Amino acid sequence: MWRTLALLVSLAPAGLPQTTPAPATLSPEQKEQFLKTAKVVSTREASKGITNTKRAKLSDGTWTHDASIQTIDERKTSFETPMGREMNFRDSYKFNIGAYRLARLLGLGDMVPPSVERRILGSTAAVTWWVDDVLIDEGQRGKKADPPDKDRWGRQYQIMRVFDQLIYNMDRNVGNILYDKDWRLWMIDHTRAFRLYPTLQDPKLLERCDRQLLANLKKLDSQTLSAELKGFVEAGEIKGLLARRDRIVAFFEKRPDALYDFLPAK
Repeated sequence: MWRTLALLVSLAPAGLPQTTPAPATLSPEQKEQFLKTAKVVSTREASKGITNTKRAKLSDGTWTHDASIQTIDERKTSFETPMGREMNFRDSYKFNIGAYRLARLLGLGDMVPPSVERRILGSTAAVTWWVDDVLIDEGQRGKKADPPDKDRWGRQYQIMRVFDQLIYNMDRNVGNILYDKDWRLWMIDHTRAFRLYPTLQDPKLLERCDRQLLANLKKLDSQTLSAELKGFVEAGEIKGLLARRDRIVAFFEKRPDALYDFLPAK
């Protein structure tokens, strides 16, 4: 393998960076560092989404990898959405970073891709790791593909539902639920989450909960969240999140039969 790699490098055109695709084995911290420092090689419009998302190819001189770049950061007193009028509306790239950091606190770092804040292409943005080896999105799955292990798929899907109720995600749709070649579920695009409301968006979606996720939810506190989400999720939004956490925990503590195991125990 190394001889083949050396041959490919030797055949690269003179003057061009001798880089290879970033390996899947990079740690979350290594991916964050790459996203913070790698240079933009090229950009193009992302094929999906309505927030002017760009897809960029980045290189740090050793590795190359694609990233999503979102710069949207809007506030409105009220805003008409397909679900009706929303008060205190926010649509912000900052929530992508907040969702990733919260996911890591909850042990869901393998379900939300790394996202960092940096100045790039002339704007401050969320620069998010482009999910590797995407097989299909949820819309495509619903039309033409069944997961090979439906139980494993269902356990991941229930984790997503709990996470979305926790962050009060207003924009979970079939285009931002991705499955990679191993049928791991990935949650992307959280710019319309972290609402102020203390109530759950749709309690009927809470059916089952991973046992370790429930334990991790119980550990969340204002001090930890304020430190981890500082600059991305505001105090009122954290207060609402903790109130929703309390409702989720109370709901599942009354239903031990709804608990299951998927995430590794700590």
